[in-house]
Amino acid sequence: MTGLHNNFTNSLDPRTSVYVGGLLHIHLSKNFAIQPEISYSCQGATQNTDGGEIAWRLNYLVLPVLMQYMFDNGFRLETGPQLGLLASAKEKSGGTITDIKSNYTTGDFSWSIGVGYITQVGLGIDARYNLGINNIYNIRSADKIQNRAFQVGLFYQFKHL
Repeated sequence: MTGLHNNFTNSLDPRTSVYVGGLLHIHLSKNFAIQPEISYSCQGATQNTDGGEIAWRLNYLVLPVLMQYMFDNGFRLETGPQLGLLASAKEKSGGTITDIKSNYTTGDFSWSIGVGYITQVGLGIDARYNLGINNIYNIRSADKIQNRAFQVGLFYQFKHL
């Protein structure tokens, strides 16, 4: 579930969507690892107005680099920076879809915090919160928009401890 945090309205509802990608898990020691990833993340928000619903659909190529602390029982804590590159941005109002990519910056910098669990066969589940740091809105300098995303993912790790 992703949302757009802003300084001018509280009436935005988060977008529920998908993300898909891959990761590389590099052990630095028995309990520490670095995990660079690449994924495609569908983000945005909706707002109900007197004229109907308006939906913003922002899609990103996302590059997180997470540091992980791994417990012996399969649980993991993770945190690290994430760079998002804007692939597309659309606004849907009624039956009209408008390309609004020029209204947003091409880069989104976030910080990720999460937990995960991996089984002995390499199947795992991951939950994280991505806190947008920079203003992604290009239009008015007084308006500020940042991405916020809560993600839950399933993964399979080919080589694991």
